[in-house]
Amino acid sequence: MLGRRSTFWLLCLPPLLWLLLFFVAPLVLMGAISLRPGLGAHVLDFSKLSLDQYQRVWATPTYLRLLGLSALMAFAVTAAATALAFPIAYFLTFRAGKRAGLFLILLLIPFWTSYLLRVMAWKLMLGSEGAVNSFLGWTGLIDHPLDFLLYNRGTVIVTLIYVWVPFSVLPIYAAMQRVDRALLEAAADLGAHPWSRFWRVTVPLSLPGVLAAFFMCFIPTVGEYVTPLLVGGSGGSMYGNIIQDFFTKAVNWPFGAALSVVMLLVTVALVAIAARLVDVRRLALQ
Repeated sequence: MLGRRSTFWLLCLPPLLWLLLFFVAPLVLMGAISLRPGLGAHVLDFSKLSLDQYQRVWATPTYLRLLGLSALMAFAVTAAATALAFPIAYFLTFRAGKRAGLFLILLLIPFWTSYLLRVMAWKLMLGSEGAVNSFLGWTGLIDHPLDFLLYNRGTVIVTLIYVWVPFSVLPIYAAMQRVDRALLEAAADLGAHPWSRFWRVTVPLSLPGVLAAFFMCFIPTVGEYVTPLLVGGSGGSMYGNIIQDFFTKAVNWPFGAALSVVMLLVTVALVAIAARLVDVRRLALQ
């Protein structure tokens, strides 16, 4: 019979090795590649290390401005997706009743289809011959297709909000499921109106789920490149598209790795600042 210590390592070792192999090791390799002074004969040639790539990033304000713009776009997408997800999660928890499971399945149906198909659907709807322009032309409201509906940052933001709303619902819904109904009943017995119970009981106890949804949406959106590539075009490019170009078109892995490390550090710093401001540990203990 295995002891407690043996059981602990038997359960923890496989996921620990998985994280080290597929998460930590790639990050270390990325950081090492970013320290190469230039394009060497071999991708794993680390005989000479320098900060030349980071100096180049710092000396080009365009990259830093695009990173800041991508962070602002990610914040807008995350704030909107979280705000839209909250009432959906509230409905599933407190109003759906026995049909909550059915509604939850309907909410998860988009995850059953390809991410690319969901993004391409917006391209088909907003294109010059898409559903929106066709409908407006059929009603006589426009004579020519509206070009501003596609290939700009506004389209990227709208599409990403659509993509992330179902995902943002899940952690908020999980947090609301843990709200003790006795607290709501006690508030009602003390004379609190429904709106007061919502703001003083439901919202504070749901904040851990809201913050989890916010961070899980914000972090990957900063480096998003697929959606801007499909519906943003040159006018809707984000920081991730620059990284993709240096890894694929320019085949400049050291500089692309340096851009990736800078994005990682900035994202971690923003998340750390936000976590410090909202005091996640205190909220989690509520």
